[in-house]
Amino acid sequence: MTTIADLHIHSRYSNATSFQMELPTLAEGARRKGIHLLGTGDCTQPDWLDTLSSDLVECSDGIYSFDGISFMVTGEVSLVWKHDGKGRRIHIVLLVPSLDDAVRIHEALSPRGNLVYDGRPMLGLSAHDFCEIVWEQSPETLLIPAHVWTPWYAVFGAKSGFDALEDCFGEYTDRIYAIETGLSSDPPMNRRVSALDHLRLLSCSDAHSPAKLAREATLFDVVDVSFEAISRALKTGDGYAGTFEFYPQEGKYHYDGHRSCGISWSPDQSMAADDVCPVCGKTLTIGVLHRVQDLADRTEPELGDVPFKSLIPLAEIISQATGVGVQSKTVAKVYDAMLDRHGTELGILLEHSLDDLVADTPERVLEGIAKMRSGDIHIDPGYDGVFGKVEIPFER
Repeated sequence: MTTIADLHIHSRYSNATSFQMELPTLAEGARRKGIHLLGTGDCTQPDWLDTLSSDLVECSDGIYSFDGISFMVTGEVSLVWKHDGKGRRIHIVLLVPSLDDAVRIHEALSPRGNLVYDGRPMLGLSAHDFCEIVWEQSPETLLIPAHVWTPWYAVFGAKSGFDALEDCFGEYTDRIYAIETGLSSDPPMNRRVSALDHLRLLSCSDAHSPAKLAREATLFDVVDVSFEAISRALKTGDGYAGTFEFYPQEGKYHYDGHRSCGISWSPDQSMAADDVCPVCGKTLTIGVLHRVQDLADRTEPELGDVPFKSLIPLAEIISQATGVGVQSKTVAKVYDAMLDRHGTELGILLEHSLDDLVADTPERVLEGIAKMRSGDIHIDPGYDGVFGKVEIPFER
């Protein structure tokens, strides 16, 4: 059975997150998007952890249910420390075997930082010490470096990261089995770095609102959905079946640049200027593509046999097809009608034939889906916190 999983999200207890990120809305959003397994997010935040403990029902080993949607206990933390004289800041995603394990992890981390203020807490711990604390409480918890290439708070980020996992995790490096690619990179980019070949590539939405669920996801081909099965797939590749991806150019850190100066440059342009902004004279924010090129030892990726598909959210396609804003009533009306007729968003984007979608689908929306599937699109790459702009070249 193929399971579509979105394991890195946030609850309403995270800063800059919608108050709609509650269990009923998350379950409904997952159902409409086509997600089978959703991360809870924010499992170290005590109020959210209380909600999860009271409202979720365990339905199999480490998997919980709410309103017909399966959940796995997950969270994210921000680590800030100094290593070799340089300030380091990285995010780590936790995949936790049970709510009981999450409670123990919460209790062990509580003296280390304010776990109430933010669902993604900031802790003054090194990655090595964090691993030690978590694994002492829950040896089976998986720790996955989050959005590993982004400039800020990422293990390979230009601002405060490292050039190798070993430099960050030390003796615990061999217990890191997967990395999260983030919105601004995709599997071909990551597979240009041979040192990462042994790692599974996790793709997740990092959603802060229900509309952003499933903009990226990971597929698992497992007989029974359980924490053990998902863990085994990420550790060994047995049951790991690929990913759904944002087009990486659309991510907000794909290119280098300066948002305040309006500078968006490719790595080659930046390197030609010694990474200095021509407007203000300060160092550019070095993006994901640049960092990949810095660490790559291949000119072409070695992808192996694990598939991936790139997508554009359906609401964005409808918005461009109709010429109105993505949050407009017109877009919502077309979106709802398509889901009522054809099922889930991911099914519409990636599974149904175009002939199946003809009924009740506006002609230009159908054209937009076809162009997305073929990659016949143009994207002005994102940079320095600005999302890229997708343009679908409609012919009619």
